[in-house]
Amino acid sequence: MPIDGLTDSGSQEGPITLRPAIAGTRHMAVAGHYLAAHAAFEVLEAGGNAIDAGCAGGIALGVLQSELVNVAGVAPIIIYLADSREVVTISGLGTWPAATDPEVFRREHDGHVPEGILRTVVPAAPDAWITALRRYGSMSFSDVAAAAIRFASEGFVMYPLMADLIRANEEKYRRWDANAAIYLPGGSPPNVGDLFVQSDLGRTLQYMADEETAAAGRGRDAGLQAAHDAFYKGDIAAAIVRFHEENGGLLRAPDLANFESGIEPPVSIDYRGTRVYACGPWCQGPALPQALRLLDGFDLGAMGHNSPAYIHTLIEAIKLAFADRHHYYGDPRFVKVPMDALLSEAYAERRRELIRPDEAWPDMPPGGDPSAVAAIGPTHAGGHIPADAAQMPALDTSYVCVTDRHGNVFSATPSDTSNDAPVVPGTGLCPSSRGSQSWADPDHAASVVPGKRPRLTPNPALAIRENEFVMPFGTPGGDVQVQAMLQCFLNVVQWGMNPQQAIEAPRFATYSFPDSFEPHGNQPAKIKLESRIEETTASVLESYGHDVDMWPDWTWRAGSVCMIHKEWDTGIHTGGADARRPAYAIGW
Repeated sequence: MPIDGLTDSGSQEGPITLRPAIAGTRHMAVAGHYLAAHAAFEVLEAGGNAIDAGCAGGIALGVLQSELVNVAGVAPIIIYLADSREVVTISGLGTWPAATDPEVFRREHDGHVPEGILRTVVPAAPDAWITALRRYGSMSFSDVAAAAIRFASEGFVMYPLMADLIRANEEKYRRWDANAAIYLPGGSPPNVGDLFVQSDLGRTLQYMADEETAAAGRGRDAGLQAAHDAFYKGDIAAAIVRFHEENGGLLRAPDLANFESGIEPPVSIDYRGTRVYACGPWCQGPALPQALRLLDGFDLGAMGHNSPAYIHTLIEAIKLAFADRHHYYGDPRFVKVPMDALLSEAYAERRRELIRPDEAWPDMPPGGDPSAVAAIGPTHAGGHIPADAAQMPALDTSYVCVTDRHGNVFSATPSDTSNDAPVVPGTGLCPSSRGSQSWADPDHAASVVPGKRPRLTPNPALAIRENEFVMPFGTPGGDVQVQAMLQCFLNVVQWGMNPQQAIEAPRFATYSFPDSFEPHGNQPAKIKLESRIEETTASVLESYGHDVDMWPDWTWRAGSVCMIHKEWDTGIHTGGADARRPAYAIGW
Protein backbone atom coordinates (compact mmCIF):
# COMPACT_ATOMS: atom_id res chain seq x y z
CA MET A 1 0.00 0.00 0.00
CA PRO A 2 1.70 3.22 -1.11
CA ILE A 3 2.22 5.84 1.60
CA ASP A 4 3.30 9.44 0.95
CA GLY A 5 3.99 8.56 -2.67
CA LEU A 6 7.11 6.60 -1.76
CA THR A 7 6.93 3.42 -3.81
CA ASP A 8 9.48 1.13 -5.35
CA SER A 9 8.25 0.16 -8.79
CA GLY A 10 10.62 -2.78 -8.78
CA SER A 11 10.84 -5.21 -5.89
CA GLN A 12 9.05 -3.70 -2.89
CA GLU A 13 5.43 -2.77 -2.24
CA GLY A 14 4.88 0.38 -0.22
CA PRO A 15 7.48 2.78 1.16
CA ILE A 16 11.16 2.25 0.52
CA THR A 17 12.96 1.46 3.79
CA LEU A 18 16.48 2.18 5.01
CA ARG A 19 16.77 -1.44 6.07
CA PRO A 20 15.14 -4.52 4.57
CA ALA A 21 12.42 -6.40 6.37
CA ILE A 22 14.22 -9.56 7.55
CA ALA A 23 12.30 -12.74 6.71
CA GLY A 24 12.79 -16.37 7.73
CA THR A 25 10.91 -19.63 8.08
CA ARG A 26 12.40 -21.01 11.31
CA HIS A 27 12.88 -18.32 13.94
CA MET A 28 13.46 -14.61 14.43
CA ALA A 29 15.02 -12.32 17.06
CA VAL A 30 14.83 -8.52 17.16
CA ALA A 31 16.44 -6.39 19.86
CA GLY A 32 17.37 -2.82 20.71
CA HIS A 33 21.05 -3.56 20.09
CA TYR A 34 22.45 -5.67 17.26
CA LEU A 35 24.65 -7.80 19.54
CA ALA A 36 21.67 -8.61 21.77
CA ALA A 37 19.74 -9.76 18.71
CA HIS A 38 22.73 -11.92 17.80
CA ALA A 39 22.91 -13.36 21.33
CA ALA A 40 19.24 -14.35 21.11
CA PHE A 41 19.72 -15.81 17.63
CA GLU A 42 22.67 -17.92 18.80
CA VAL A 43 20.47 -19.49 21.46
CA LEU A 44 17.79 -20.25 18.87
CA GLU A 45 20.41 -21.86 16.63
CA ALA A 46 21.62 -23.94 19.58
CA GLY A 47 18.13 -25.41 20.02
CA GLY A 48 16.66 -23.03 22.58
CA ASN A 49 13.10 -21.82 22.36
CA ALA A 50 11.80 -18.25 22.19
CA ILE A 51 11.87 -17.91 25.97
CA ASP A 52 15.49 -19.03 26.23
CA ALA A 53 16.49 -16.69 23.41
CA GLY A 54 14.48 -13.75 24.73
CA CYS A 55 16.14 -14.05 28.12
CA ALA A 56 19.55 -14.20 26.45
CA GLY A 57 18.83 -11.04 24.49
CA GLY A 58 17.35 -9.28 27.51
CA ILE A 59 20.26 -10.03 29.81
CA ALA A 60 22.66 -8.94 27.07
CA LEU A 61 20.86 -5.59 26.78
CA GLY A 62 21.70 -5.00 30.46
CA VAL A 63 25.35 -5.00 29.40
CA LEU A 64 25.22 -3.52 25.92
CA GLN A 65 22.89 -0.67 26.88
CA SER A 66 23.66 -0.37 30.57
CA GLU A 67 23.10 3.38 30.47
CA LEU A 68 19.43 2.52 29.73
CA VAL A 69 18.99 -1.07 30.94
CA ASN A 70 20.33 -2.54 34.15
CA VAL A 71 20.96 -6.20 34.93
CA ALA A 72 19.50 -5.31 38.36
CA GLY A 73 16.62 -3.32 36.87
CA VAL A 74 13.15 -4.19 35.63
CA ALA A 75 12.07 -6.68 32.94
CA PRO A 76 8.34 -6.89 32.16
CA ILE A 77 7.61 -9.86 29.88
CA ILE A 78 4.71 -11.17 27.77
CA ILE A 79 4.87 -14.77 26.52
CA TYR A 80 2.65 -16.71 24.13
CA LEU A 81 2.83 -20.46 24.72
CA ALA A 82 2.08 -22.41 21.56
CA ASP A 83 1.18 -25.72 23.24
CA SER A 84 -1.50 -24.26 25.50
CA ARG A 85 -2.34 -21.23 23.30
CA GLU A 86 -2.01 -19.15 26.48
CA VAL A 87 -0.69 -15.62 26.99
CA VAL A 88 1.01 -14.88 30.32
CA THR A 89 2.93 -11.95 31.76
CA ILE A 90 5.76 -11.63 34.27
CA SER A 91 5.86 -8.17 35.81
CA GLY A 92 9.61 -8.10 36.42
CA LEU A 93 8.98 -5.02 38.56
CA GLY A 94 10.26 -4.54 42.09
CA THR A 95 8.50 -3.16 45.14
CA TRP A 96 9.29 -0.33 47.51
CA PRO A 97 11.37 -1.67 50.43
CA ALA A 98 9.60 -2.47 53.69
CA ALA A 99 11.52 0.33 55.45
CA THR A 100 10.09 2.99 53.13
CA ASP A 101 8.46 5.93 54.90
CA PRO A 102 6.38 7.87 52.33
CA GLU A 103 6.28 10.88 54.64
CA VAL A 104 10.03 11.36 54.16
CA PHE A 105 9.47 12.37 50.53
CA ARG A 106 6.73 14.80 51.45
CA ARG A 107 8.48 16.19 54.53
CA GLU A 108 12.12 16.33 53.41
CA HIS A 109 11.98 16.40 49.58
CA ASP A 110 9.16 18.82 48.82
CA GLY A 111 6.81 16.07 47.69
CA HIS A 112 9.23 14.45 45.23
CA VAL A 113 11.20 11.21 44.94
CA PRO A 114 14.73 12.55 44.48
CA GLU A 115 17.54 11.14 42.39
CA GLY A 116 19.85 8.90 44.37
CA ILE A 117 19.69 5.85 46.57
CA LEU A 118 16.26 6.66 48.08
CA ARG A 119 14.46 5.91 44.79
CA THR A 120 15.77 2.32 44.72
CA VAL A 121 13.17 -0.46 44.65
CA VAL A 122 13.83 -4.21 44.78
CA PRO A 123 15.73 -5.33 41.64
CA ALA A 124 13.36 -7.55 39.66
CA ALA A 125 14.99 -8.38 36.32
CA PRO A 126 17.09 -11.38 37.48
CA ASP A 127 14.01 -12.94 39.06
CA ALA A 128 11.96 -12.29 35.90
CA TRP A 129 14.49 -13.91 33.56
CA ILE A 130 14.94 -16.94 35.80
CA THR A 131 11.20 -17.30 36.39
CA ALA A 132 10.66 -17.32 32.62
CA LEU A 133 13.41 -19.90 32.15
CA ARG A 134 12.12 -22.18 34.90
CA ARG A 135 8.49 -22.06 33.82
CA TYR A 136 8.75 -21.94 30.04
CA GLY A 137 12.37 -22.27 28.91
CA SER A 138 14.61 -25.26 28.27
CA MET A 139 18.16 -24.04 28.86
CA SER A 140 20.27 -23.06 31.85
CA PHE A 141 21.04 -19.57 33.12
CA SER A 142 24.68 -20.18 32.17
CA ASP A 143 23.66 -20.91 28.60
CA VAL A 144 21.52 -17.82 28.14
CA ALA A 145 23.84 -15.46 30.05
CA ALA A 146 27.00 -16.57 28.23
CA ALA A 147 26.93 -13.77 25.67
CA ALA A 148 26.23 -11.11 28.30
CA ILE A 149 29.13 -12.36 30.41
CA ARG A 150 31.41 -12.17 27.40
CA PHE A 151 30.25 -8.66 26.43
CA ALA A 152 30.82 -7.43 29.99
CA SER A 153 34.13 -9.16 30.68
CA GLU A 154 35.78 -8.81 27.27
CA GLY A 155 34.05 -5.60 26.27
CA PHE A 156 32.23 -4.42 23.16
CA VAL A 157 32.79 -1.53 20.79
CA MET A 158 31.28 1.74 22.01
CA TYR A 159 28.61 2.98 19.60
CA PRO A 160 27.29 6.52 18.97
CA LEU A 161 24.01 6.57 20.94
CA MET A 162 25.52 5.14 24.12
CA ALA A 163 28.52 7.46 23.85
CA ASP A 164 26.23 10.47 23.36
CA LEU A 165 24.00 9.58 26.32
CA ILE A 166 26.94 9.02 28.67
CA ARG A 167 28.45 12.33 27.62
CA ALA A 168 25.11 14.12 28.07
CA ASN A 169 24.88 12.73 31.62
CA GLU A 170 28.58 13.07 32.49
CA GLU A 171 27.99 15.25 35.56
CA LYS A 172 25.40 12.86 36.91
CA TYR A 173 27.80 9.94 36.60
CA ARG A 174 30.45 11.93 38.48
CA ARG A 175 28.24 12.09 41.59
CA TRP A 176 29.19 8.52 42.59
CA ASP A 177 32.70 7.08 42.35
CA ALA A 178 31.52 3.61 41.30
CA ASN A 179 29.39 5.03 38.47
CA ALA A 180 32.22 7.25 37.28
CA ALA A 181 34.71 4.36 37.34
CA ILE A 182 32.57 2.43 34.85
CA TYR A 183 31.08 5.12 32.63
CA LEU A 184 33.90 7.66 32.70
CA PRO A 185 36.92 5.36 32.28
CA GLY A 186 40.12 7.33 32.70
CA GLY A 187 38.06 10.28 33.92
CA SER A 188 36.12 11.08 30.75
CA PRO A 189 33.26 9.65 28.71
CA PRO A 190 34.20 6.86 26.28
CA ASN A 191 34.52 7.69 22.61
CA VAL A 192 32.84 5.92 19.72
CA GLY A 193 35.04 3.01 18.74
CA ASP A 194 36.54 2.48 22.20
CA LEU A 195 36.40 -0.96 23.76
CA PHE A 196 33.97 -0.65 26.68
CA VAL A 197 34.57 -3.17 29.46
CA GLN A 198 32.42 -3.75 32.59
CA SER A 199 34.56 -6.21 34.54
CA ASP A 200 32.62 -6.09 37.80
CA LEU A 201 29.35 -6.76 35.99
CA GLY A 202 30.96 -9.69 34.19
CA ARG A 203 32.07 -11.16 37.52
CA THR A 204 28.58 -10.69 38.99
CA LEU A 205 26.93 -12.59 36.15
CA GLN A 206 29.66 -15.23 36.22
CA TYR A 207 29.08 -15.75 39.95
CA MET A 208 25.41 -16.49 39.27
CA ALA A 209 26.40 -18.93 36.53
CA ASP A 210 29.00 -20.62 38.77
CA GLU A 211 26.48 -21.08 41.57
CA GLU A 212 24.13 -22.71 39.07
CA THR A 213 26.87 -25.03 37.85
CA ALA A 214 27.70 -26.07 41.41
CA ALA A 215 24.07 -27.11 41.95
CA ALA A 216 23.51 -28.63 38.52
CA GLY A 217 23.91 -32.18 39.83
CA ARG A 218 20.53 -31.79 41.53
CA GLY A 219 18.79 -30.97 38.26
CA ARG A 220 17.96 -27.98 36.07
CA ASP A 221 15.47 -26.43 38.49
CA ALA A 222 17.93 -26.64 41.36
CA GLY A 223 20.56 -24.97 39.20
CA LEU A 224 18.28 -22.12 38.23
CA GLN A 225 17.27 -21.68 41.86
CA ALA A 226 20.94 -21.49 42.83
CA ALA A 227 21.54 -18.76 40.23
CA HIS A 228 18.51 -16.92 41.59
CA ASP A 229 19.65 -17.28 45.20
CA ALA A 230 23.13 -16.07 44.31
CA PHE A 231 21.54 -12.74 43.49
CA TYR A 232 18.74 -12.53 46.07
CA LYS A 233 20.29 -14.35 49.04
CA GLY A 234 23.99 -14.77 48.33
CA ASP A 235 27.02 -12.53 47.91
CA ILE A 236 25.30 -10.13 45.51
CA ALA A 237 22.43 -9.53 47.93
CA ALA A 238 24.89 -9.05 50.77
CA ALA A 239 26.82 -6.41 48.83
CA ILE A 240 23.63 -4.51 47.90
CA VAL A 241 22.27 -4.57 51.46
CA ARG A 242 25.59 -3.56 53.01
CA PHE A 243 25.86 -0.60 50.63
CA HIS A 244 22.32 0.53 51.43
CA GLU A 245 22.87 0.21 55.17
CA GLU A 246 26.05 2.27 54.97
CA ASN A 247 24.70 4.97 52.64
CA GLY A 248 21.18 5.72 53.85
CA GLY A 249 19.39 3.36 51.49
CA LEU A 250 16.29 1.36 52.28
CA LEU A 251 16.90 -2.13 50.87
CA ARG A 252 17.38 -4.90 53.43
CA ALA A 253 17.98 -8.63 53.19
CA PRO A 254 14.31 -9.68 53.57
CA ASP A 255 13.27 -7.35 50.72
CA LEU A 256 15.53 -9.29 48.39
CA ALA A 257 15.14 -12.78 49.84
CA ASN A 258 11.34 -12.69 49.78
CA PHE A 259 10.89 -11.12 46.35
CA GLU A 260 8.99 -12.90 43.54
CA SER A 261 7.73 -11.36 40.31
CA GLY A 262 4.97 -13.92 39.85
CA ILE A 263 2.90 -14.84 36.81
CA GLU A 264 -0.02 -12.53 36.02
CA PRO A 265 -2.76 -12.54 33.35
CA PRO A 266 -2.59 -9.94 30.58
CA VAL A 267 -5.22 -7.38 29.71
CA SER A 268 -6.58 -7.51 26.16
CA ILE A 269 -9.16 -6.22 23.71
CA ASP A 270 -10.31 -7.17 20.23
CA TYR A 271 -9.47 -4.48 17.70
CA ARG A 272 -11.17 -5.21 14.39
CA GLY A 273 -10.40 -8.91 14.57
CA THR A 274 -6.96 -8.63 16.18
CA ARG A 275 -6.56 -9.46 19.87
CA VAL A 276 -4.09 -7.01 21.45
CA TYR A 277 -2.44 -8.06 24.72
CA ALA A 278 -0.70 -5.80 27.24
CA CYS A 279 0.60 -6.08 30.79
CA GLY A 280 -1.61 -5.00 33.67
CA PRO A 281 -2.12 -1.57 35.25
CA TRP A 282 1.04 -1.86 37.35
CA CYS A 283 2.50 -0.43 34.12
CA GLN A 284 1.16 1.89 31.43
CA GLY A 285 0.46 -1.10 29.15
CA PRO A 286 -3.36 -0.90 29.26
CA ALA A 287 -3.23 2.60 27.72
CA LEU A 288 -2.50 0.93 24.37
CA PRO A 289 -5.72 -1.13 24.24
CA GLN A 290 -7.62 1.82 25.74
CA ALA A 291 -6.47 4.07 22.89
CA LEU A 292 -7.32 1.41 20.33
CA ARG A 293 -10.79 0.98 21.83
CA LEU A 294 -11.37 4.72 21.35
CA LEU A 295 -10.04 4.67 17.78
CA ASP A 296 -12.23 1.73 16.83
CA GLY A 297 -15.08 4.22 16.44
CA PHE A 298 -13.36 6.26 13.71
CA ASP A 299 -12.87 5.67 9.99
CA LEU A 300 -9.09 6.03 10.09
CA GLY A 301 -8.68 4.86 6.51
CA ALA A 302 -10.76 7.76 5.20
CA MET A 303 -8.51 10.24 7.00
CA GLY A 304 -5.31 9.20 5.24
CA HIS A 305 -2.05 8.11 6.81
CA ASN A 306 -0.40 10.85 8.90
CA SER A 307 -2.89 13.44 7.67
CA PRO A 308 -3.79 16.27 10.06
CA ALA A 309 -7.08 14.54 10.92
CA TYR A 310 -5.33 11.21 11.54
CA ILE A 311 -2.57 12.65 13.74
CA HIS A 312 -5.06 14.80 15.65
CA THR A 313 -7.41 11.87 16.30
CA LEU A 314 -4.62 9.58 17.52
CA ILE A 315 -3.18 12.28 19.78
CA GLU A 316 -6.55 13.07 21.35
CA ALA A 317 -7.19 9.34 21.92
CA ILE A 318 -3.79 9.02 23.59
CA LYS A 319 -4.58 12.00 25.84
CA LEU A 320 -7.82 10.35 26.96
CA ALA A 321 -6.08 7.03 27.63
CA PHE A 322 -3.33 8.83 29.55
CA ALA A 323 -5.91 10.74 31.59
CA ASP A 324 -7.21 7.40 32.86
CA ARG A 325 -3.64 6.18 33.28
CA HIS A 326 -3.00 9.17 35.54
CA HIS A 327 -6.18 8.76 37.57
CA TYR A 328 -6.46 4.97 37.87
CA TYR A 329 -3.33 2.98 37.01
CA GLY A 330 -1.32 1.60 39.92
CA ASP A 331 -0.32 -1.66 41.55
CA PRO A 332 -3.60 -3.64 41.67
CA ARG A 333 -2.41 -5.31 44.87
CA PHE A 334 -2.89 -1.92 46.53
CA VAL A 335 -5.42 0.04 44.47
CA LYS A 336 -8.65 -0.95 42.78
CA VAL A 337 -8.27 -0.41 39.05
CA PRO A 338 -11.58 -0.82 37.14
CA MET A 339 -9.75 -2.38 34.22
CA ASP A 340 -12.66 -4.25 32.63
CA ALA A 341 -14.81 -1.12 32.73
CA LEU A 342 -12.02 1.10 31.39
CA LEU A 343 -11.62 -1.25 28.41
CA SER A 344 -15.33 -1.68 27.76
CA GLU A 345 -16.98 -0.56 24.52
CA ALA A 346 -19.65 1.34 26.43
CA TYR A 347 -17.07 3.44 28.29
CA ALA A 348 -15.10 4.09 25.10
CA GLU A 349 -18.24 5.25 23.36
CA ARG A 350 -18.84 7.89 26.03
CA ARG A 351 -15.23 9.03 26.15
CA ARG A 352 -15.02 9.16 22.36
CA GLU A 353 -17.44 12.10 22.47
CA LEU A 354 -14.60 14.19 23.92
CA ILE A 355 -12.52 13.88 20.73
CA ARG A 356 -13.44 16.92 18.64
CA PRO A 357 -12.48 16.82 14.95
CA ASP A 358 -10.85 20.25 14.80
CA GLU A 359 -10.12 21.23 18.39
CA ALA A 360 -7.40 19.90 20.68
CA TRP A 361 -7.76 19.61 24.42
CA PRO A 362 -5.53 22.42 25.74
CA ASP A 363 -4.14 20.04 28.38
CA MET A 364 -4.73 16.45 29.41
CA PRO A 365 -8.51 15.86 29.54
CA PRO A 366 -10.17 15.01 32.85
CA GLY A 367 -10.25 11.40 33.88
CA GLY A 368 -13.38 9.41 33.19
CA ASP A 369 -15.74 7.47 35.43
CA PRO A 370 -16.55 4.10 33.86
CA SER A 371 -19.34 3.50 36.37
CA ALA A 372 -21.24 6.66 35.37
CA VAL A 373 -23.14 7.81 32.32
CA ALA A 374 -21.12 11.01 31.91
CA ALA A 375 -17.94 11.08 29.80
CA ILE A 376 -16.03 12.98 32.48
CA GLY A 377 -15.48 11.62 35.99
CA PRO A 378 -14.65 13.30 39.30
CA THR A 379 -11.54 15.42 38.97
CA HIS A 380 -10.17 14.26 42.32
CA ALA A 381 -9.95 10.58 41.34
CA GLY A 382 -6.31 9.58 41.55
CA GLY A 383 -4.42 12.69 42.54
CA HIS A 384 -3.79 16.19 41.24
CA ILE A 385 -2.18 17.20 37.96
CA PRO A 386 1.12 18.97 38.66
CA ALA A 387 2.07 22.36 37.39
CA ASP A 388 4.46 22.62 34.50
CA ALA A 389 7.99 21.65 35.56
CA ALA A 390 11.36 21.80 33.89
CA GLN A 391 11.73 18.76 31.67
CA MET A 392 14.45 16.36 32.65
CA PRO A 393 16.54 14.53 30.04
CA ALA A 394 14.60 11.44 29.01
CA LEU A 395 15.21 8.29 31.01
CA ASP A 396 14.86 5.33 28.71
CA THR A 397 14.99 1.58 28.12
CA SER A 398 15.21 -1.09 25.39
CA TYR A 399 13.26 -4.04 23.97
CA VAL A 400 13.60 -7.61 22.67
CA CYS A 401 11.19 -9.98 20.93
CA VAL A 402 11.59 -13.54 19.65
CA THR A 403 9.50 -16.08 17.72
CA ASP A 404 10.54 -19.73 17.42
CA ARG A 405 9.86 -22.77 15.23
CA HIS A 406 7.44 -24.19 17.83
CA GLY A 407 5.15 -21.15 17.70
CA ASN A 408 6.20 -19.62 21.02
CA VAL A 409 6.52 -15.85 21.26
CA PHE A 410 8.52 -13.68 23.68
CA SER A 411 8.17 -9.91 24.20
CA ALA A 412 10.07 -7.98 26.88
CA THR A 413 11.06 -4.41 27.76
CA PRO A 414 14.02 -4.48 30.18
CA SER A 415 15.05 -1.17 31.65
CA ASP A 416 16.59 1.08 34.34
CA THR A 417 19.24 3.71 33.97
CA SER A 418 22.62 4.08 35.67
CA ASN A 419 22.92 7.87 35.99
CA ASP A 420 20.20 8.66 38.55
CA ALA A 421 21.23 6.29 41.38
CA PRO A 422 24.50 4.81 42.65
CA VAL A 423 26.20 1.67 41.38
CA VAL A 424 26.97 -0.78 44.20
CA PRO A 425 30.79 -0.90 44.26
CA GLY A 426 32.31 -4.15 43.10
CA THR A 427 29.12 -5.46 41.45
CA GLY A 428 28.66 -3.31 38.34
CA LEU A 429 24.97 -3.13 39.31
CA CYS A 430 22.78 -0.06 39.73
CA PRO A 431 19.78 -1.56 41.57
CA SER A 432 16.46 -0.49 40.14
CA SER A 433 15.84 3.25 40.42
CA ARG A 434 12.27 2.77 39.22
CA GLY A 435 10.98 4.63 42.28
CA SER A 436 11.32 7.60 39.93
CA GLN A 437 7.90 6.58 38.55
CA SER A 438 6.06 6.71 41.86
CA TRP A 439 4.31 9.78 43.25
CA ALA A 440 4.81 11.25 46.71
CA ASP A 441 1.16 12.39 46.58
CA PRO A 442 -0.67 9.90 48.87
CA ASP A 443 -3.89 10.29 46.86
CA HIS A 444 -2.30 9.20 43.60
CA ALA A 445 -2.95 5.67 42.34
CA ALA A 446 0.82 5.22 41.92
CA SER A 447 1.78 6.63 45.31
CA VAL A 448 4.81 5.54 47.34
CA VAL A 449 3.85 2.73 49.75
CA PRO A 450 6.07 0.01 51.28
CA GLY A 451 5.71 -3.20 49.28
CA LYS A 452 3.96 -1.44 46.38
CA ARG A 453 5.20 -1.39 42.79
CA PRO A 454 5.72 1.94 40.97
CA ARG A 455 3.70 2.50 37.81
CA LEU A 456 6.09 1.35 35.13
CA THR A 457 6.45 2.86 31.63
CA PRO A 458 8.05 -0.23 29.98
CA ASN A 459 5.20 -2.25 28.48
CA PRO A 460 5.78 -5.07 25.98
CA ALA A 461 2.84 -5.98 23.76
CA LEU A 462 1.57 -8.85 21.65
CA ALA A 463 -1.08 -8.99 18.91
CA ILE A 464 -2.76 -12.14 17.58
CA ARG A 465 -5.18 -12.45 14.68
CA GLU A 466 -6.44 -16.01 14.91
CA ASN A 467 -5.26 -18.22 12.03
CA GLU A 468 -3.53 -15.25 10.39
CA PHE A 469 -0.61 -13.85 12.41
CA VAL A 470 1.04 -13.32 15.75
CA MET A 471 3.02 -10.12 16.33
CA PRO A 472 5.16 -9.16 19.35
CA PHE A 473 6.17 -5.50 19.45
CA GLY A 474 7.53 -2.87 21.81
CA THR A 475 9.92 0.03 22.20
CA PRO A 476 11.85 2.24 24.59
CA GLY A 477 10.79 5.84 24.98
CA GLY A 478 9.19 6.48 28.38
CA ASP A 479 5.82 8.11 27.78
CA VAL A 480 6.40 7.87 24.02
CA GLN A 481 6.33 4.06 24.18
CA VAL A 482 2.57 3.57 23.93
CA GLN A 483 2.38 6.29 21.29
CA ALA A 484 5.05 4.76 19.04
CA MET A 485 3.60 1.27 19.53
CA LEU A 486 0.11 2.48 18.63
CA GLN A 487 1.33 4.08 15.40
CA CYS A 488 3.37 1.06 14.34
CA PHE A 489 0.56 -1.37 15.15
CA LEU A 490 -1.87 0.66 13.02
CA ASN A 491 0.72 0.94 10.26
CA VAL A 492 0.52 -2.84 9.97
CA VAL A 493 -3.14 -3.67 10.60
CA GLN A 494 -4.72 -0.50 9.14
CA TRP A 495 -2.26 0.51 6.44
CA GLY A 496 -0.88 -2.86 5.35
CA MET A 497 2.80 -2.12 5.89
CA ASN A 498 5.37 -4.78 6.65
CA PRO A 499 7.15 -4.44 10.02
CA GLN A 500 10.11 -2.48 8.67
CA GLN A 501 7.92 -0.06 6.76
CA ALA A 502 5.67 0.35 9.80
CA ILE A 503 8.62 1.15 12.03
CA GLU A 504 10.36 3.57 9.69
CA ALA A 505 7.25 5.64 8.93
CA PRO A 506 7.50 9.17 10.39
CA ARG A 507 6.24 9.50 13.96
CA PHE A 508 4.64 12.00 16.28
CA ALA A 509 3.98 12.25 20.01
CA THR A 510 2.08 14.33 22.53
CA TYR A 511 3.46 15.53 25.87
CA SER A 512 0.21 17.05 27.15
CA PHE A 513 0.03 15.06 30.40
CA PRO A 514 2.05 14.65 33.61
CA ASP A 515 5.31 12.92 32.79
CA SER A 516 5.68 9.45 34.29
CA PHE A 517 9.15 10.31 35.62
CA GLU A 518 10.00 12.67 38.43
CA PRO A 519 9.46 15.61 38.56
CA HIS A 520 6.27 14.68 36.62
CA GLY A 521 6.33 17.84 34.51
CA ASN A 522 3.46 18.73 32.21
CA GLN A 523 3.67 20.35 28.74
CA PRO A 524 0.11 21.40 27.87
CA ALA A 525 -0.89 20.94 24.21
CA LYS A 526 2.71 20.08 23.20
CA ILE A 527 3.19 17.69 20.28
CA LYS A 528 6.34 16.70 18.41
CA LEU A 529 6.46 15.71 14.74
CA GLU A 530 9.35 14.14 12.88
CA SER A 531 10.21 16.65 10.18
CA ARG A 532 9.44 14.15 7.41
CA ILE A 533 5.82 15.03 8.18
CA GLU A 534 4.82 17.94 5.94
CA GLU A 535 4.92 21.51 7.22
CA THR A 536 1.37 22.06 5.98
CA THR A 537 0.25 19.27 8.32
CA ALA A 538 1.97 21.00 11.23
CA SER A 539 0.19 24.26 10.36
CA VAL A 540 -3.22 22.59 10.34
CA LEU A 541 -2.51 20.93 13.68
CA GLU A 542 -1.54 24.31 15.14
CA SER A 543 -4.87 25.70 13.96
CA TYR A 544 -6.56 22.94 15.98
CA GLY A 545 -4.81 24.21 19.12
CA HIS A 546 -1.78 21.91 19.26
CA ASP A 547 1.56 23.45 20.23
CA VAL A 548 3.77 21.92 17.53
CA ASP A 549 7.53 21.41 17.64
CA MET A 550 9.51 19.57 14.99
CA TRP A 551 11.88 16.70 15.70
CA PRO A 552 14.71 15.87 13.29
CA ASP A 553 13.91 13.45 10.45
CA TRP A 554 15.03 10.39 12.45
CA THR A 555 15.15 10.97 16.21
CA TRP A 556 15.90 8.42 18.89
CA ARG A 557 13.39 10.26 21.09
CA ALA A 558 10.58 8.87 18.91
CA GLY A 559 11.35 5.40 20.26
CA SER A 560 13.01 2.34 18.79
CA VAL A 561 10.26 -0.09 17.87
CA CYS A 562 11.06 -3.74 17.29
CA MET A 563 8.47 -6.07 15.81
CA ILE A 564 8.02 -9.57 14.38
CA HIS A 565 5.07 -10.56 12.20
CA LYS A 566 4.68 -14.35 11.94
CA GLU A 567 2.12 -15.75 9.54
CA TRP A 568 0.22 -18.77 10.77
CA ASP A 569 -0.32 -20.45 7.40
CA THR A 570 3.10 -20.03 5.79
CA GLY A 571 5.19 -19.97 8.99
CA ILE A 572 7.12 -16.97 7.63
CA HIS A 573 8.63 -14.71 10.30
CA THR A 574 9.22 -11.08 9.23
CA GLY A 575 11.20 -8.85 11.55
CA GLY A 576 11.56 -5.09 11.68
CA ALA A 577 14.07 -3.04 13.68
CA ASP A 578 14.18 0.71 14.17
CA ALA A 579 16.81 2.64 12.26
CA ARG A 580 16.52 5.45 14.82
CA ARG A 581 18.72 3.43 17.20
CA PRO A 582 21.10 0.43 16.97
CA ALA A 583 18.24 -2.12 16.85
CA TYR A 584 18.53 -5.11 14.52
CA ALA A 585 16.57 -8.13 13.38
CA ILE A 586 18.15 -11.55 12.74
CA GLY A 587 16.27 -14.57 11.46
CA TRP A 588 16.46 -17.78 9.47
